[in-house]
Amino acid sequence: LSPPESAGIVGEFVTNDDGRLEGGPALKGKDFIVGVYEWNFYAGDYFASKGTFTSGQPFLDVIPLRFGIDNPDDHYHVPLLVSPWGFSTYRGS
Repeated sequence: LSPPESAGIVGEFVTNDDGRLEGGPALKGKDFIVGVYEWNFYAGDYFASKGTFTSGQPFLDVIPLRFGIDNPDDHYHVPLLVSPWGFSTYRGS
């Protein structure tokens, strides 16, 4: 989302059964710059693939998560804790 000159899709990722990326951090190298990012978590698809009943129309389908990076030399861990009915996130260690 920002800076405007670098806005665009960084990539598409799928987490493993532990909720982590197999190849390490999503943002690294030239993609890990100061700016505002938005990740979209497809929670409705995830719960449907696991056979979890969420009602006819999922309460949470796509969860957009917008966050800022102000120092690419720091470590950023952005977990999403999600159930069919709620979610939370934080900057982890």
